[in-house]
Amino acid sequence: MNEAETRAELIDPALKACGWGVVEGSRILREYHITAGKIQTGGQRAKKLSADYVLVYKGIKLAVIEAKSAELEVGEGVAQAKQYAEKLNVETTYSTNGKAIYSICMKTGVEALVDQYLSPQELWLKTYPQAGNPGEAEAEAWREKFAAVPFEDKSGTWQLRYYQELAVKNTLEAVAQQRNRILLTLATGTGKTAIAFQIAWKLFQTRWNLSQQLGGSAAVSRRPRILFLADRNILADQAYNSFSAFPEDALVRIKPSEIKKGGRVPTNGSIFFTIFQTFMSGTDKDGQPAPYFGEYPPDYFDFIIIDECHRGGANDEGNWRAILEYFSPAVQLGLTATPKRKDNVDTYKYFGEPVYVYSLKEGINDGFLTPFKVKRIKTTLDDYRYTSDDQVIEGEIEEGRLYAEPDFNRSIEIVEREAKRVKVYLEEANQKEKAIIFCATQGHAALIRDLVNQYKTSKDPNYCVRVTANDGEIGEQFLRDFQDNEKTIPTILTTSQKLSTGVDARNIRNIVLLRPVTSMIEFKQIVGRGTRLFEGKDFFTIYDFVDAYRHFSDPEWDGDPLEPEETSVVNEPREPYVPQPREKQEDDEEGGKLKRVKVKLRDGKEREIQHMMATSFWSAEGRPISAEEFLHNLFGELPKLFSDEAELRRLWSNPLTRRTLLEKLAEAGFGKDELNTLQQLIDAEKSDLFDVLEYVFNSDIKPMTRAERVAAAQATIFALLNDQQKEFIEFVLSKYIETGVEELDQEKLPLLLVNKYQSLQDAKGVLGEVRDISALFVEFQKYLYEEKVA
Repeated sequence: MNEAETRAELIDPALKACGWGVVEGSRILREYHITAGKIQTGGQRAKKLSADYVLVYKGIKLAVIEAKSAELEVGEGVAQAKQYAEKLNVETTYSTNGKAIYSICMKTGVEALVDQYLSPQELWLKTYPQAGNPGEAEAEAWREKFAAVPFEDKSGTWQLRYYQELAVKNTLEAVAQQRNRILLTLATGTGKTAIAFQIAWKLFQTRWNLSQQLGGSAAVSRRPRILFLADRNILADQAYNSFSAFPEDALVRIKPSEIKKGGRVPTNGSIFFTIFQTFMSGTDKDGQPAPYFGEYPPDYFDFIIIDECHRGGANDEGNWRAILEYFSPAVQLGLTATPKRKDNVDTYKYFGEPVYVYSLKEGINDGFLTPFKVKRIKTTLDDYRYTSDDQVIEGEIEEGRLYAEPDFNRSIEIVEREAKRVKVYLEEANQKEKAIIFCATQGHAALIRDLVNQYKTSKDPNYCVRVTANDGEIGEQFLRDFQDNEKTIPTILTTSQKLSTGVDARNIRNIVLLRPVTSMIEFKQIVGRGTRLFEGKDFFTIYDFVDAYRHFSDPEWDGDPLEPEETSVVNEPREPYVPQPREKQEDDEEGGKLKRVKVKLRDGKEREIQHMMATSFWSAEGRPISAEEFLHNLFGELPKLFSDEAELRRLWSNPLTRRTLLEKLAEAGFGKDELNTLQQLIDAEKSDLFDVLEYVFNSDIKPMTRAERVAAAQATIFALLNDQQKEFIEFVLSKYIETGVEELDQEKLPLLLVNKYQSLQDAKGVLGEVRDISALFVEFQKYLYEEKVA
């Protein structure tokens, strides 16, 4: 039996006999797609992860089954069964060939051959052993209520990803267990707002509220009151728009102007959206500070979602913390993009360890986020020491002092230096691609905006605009236009701090760093600006002028979180809240200006500034590495894929085995894009990728060009062909010389035939039946890669 027959005749009946698909509430998901496949060059994707069977009971995924043909051993599916179970966070997984069933418990590590699958109820009790206990009755009831509410799919246009489902499930499980502080850690661009929506949807539809959860005679069946709390209007507005599936009268956007107009805070709704600053503003009748949030009773909200909670909401010293403490009866869910680090430890102290974590690396490798390249750019004026031939046009220079990157555009400004960097970027990048340039201050962002517009090729005056706190409403409008994927203007935004979070623009192709980024949290947020998927977007590029790439070598870059600290969640009494002056959102500027010295370089000195550029590669662990490290890693990986050059030649000579080899290389972190870049570095752009791999495997063998390879093999190839076949293979080889080995892929054959003969029917008239053409296409390649005897 093949695998399909094994499933139909052996596995499906065995599942049915155990109650799957028969017992009420049980379902079998077949060919369940888990990942999308990592994005590769040309829009291609690596192989998706798909589970053959996922067993669902009471709306919750409980087990995975990996099916293999009855002709194979049962153990052939074990590795995949574990991989899928780990992804889907299920406790039980099986590998089967229909004749035998191998059971694995991911929690206890117990593995064994079993006679049959666990029934739906048995699997439920294995996953939730406390179910049925008197003290667990309330949690069990809510677990089933939440699971019974389908995810809202917005009329079929919204399909949740596996990790989003897990984030929702784990959060609601924490709610069912009556946890009142919950944390989700998911990388920027992975859809935290979508997750928040689905959580709110299930709470709303089940009429969960604090009164219901606590039970007793006072329990009231009403819709929950949910507060979505952000730190910027753009984030609150984005969330408000994303919750549009709720009834219109359920949604309330809290704004200071509306409060003043109505004379009181709004209470006529179920889902409320606002920002910290709004809630912290307000005055009493005597003009004294009286924050608006105090107008609600402390137990008014049942559930509070704190977006970007690492930005100060849970900081012991932060004013925003007062809001969370005031509404302490509510269940509070924090959303953050960063694992526990030194600079956000207070967030984790307040909320506790996250109920689910999904990293940037996972998002990229799963194909739900866009990969990126890093171009490191150094200039001969990265550092500066004053010489008398330069002119100080403002301020006082410190003679003898070496000004380094942190000083520029704060302590010292040299316009010619910034102009050089702008020119380098505009020359290297596609000027039609959307980009964000991160600058040192608001003033620096204005300077870079002006320089970009001076050197751009576009004729539009708003090609590059500044978006900072000082730009107010016009800046917000520029940002909205930038986020609109149907609009191409503005193309470039300059900013300092404002756009490191909250920019949901999917078509950003370039991130330019013109200021140091010292915080790992901020660095990950900035990188996250480019990771969102967009049609035709294979990768985005980070142009790094400030050595920020060093963060990728830091263990904190998607490394393991810090060990939990011994300190308990902070609930000690605090001083009464006293509103403090609002901190500036931008820079550390005083009155909008920094005291800085301005220097003009002597005539002609700007033209002497040189620059160097290096492109980073990706490691299998998901971090950019140097070309040297990439070569070293590739050298270590090749012996795992073939034993010697003869085996490499055999694998490469056949389109099918060549494709398999390339797929294995891509899975190990060496995709076609990386190999093509490697070609450039070893001056082998006109060579076959075979020669590149052979050179890495044995550096004594210098790569030959594709033209040289064809010339050396032509006589052998053509000796066995008739005139019609020879003419077609000559055409194929010309395309191979021009483009590369991808022209010899089996999938390219139909296109090659149409290009040569106008139609497949005409090609058959010249070359014969399809099987004969296919055999010809595969056969000649064996001679193309045949080892030549000197």
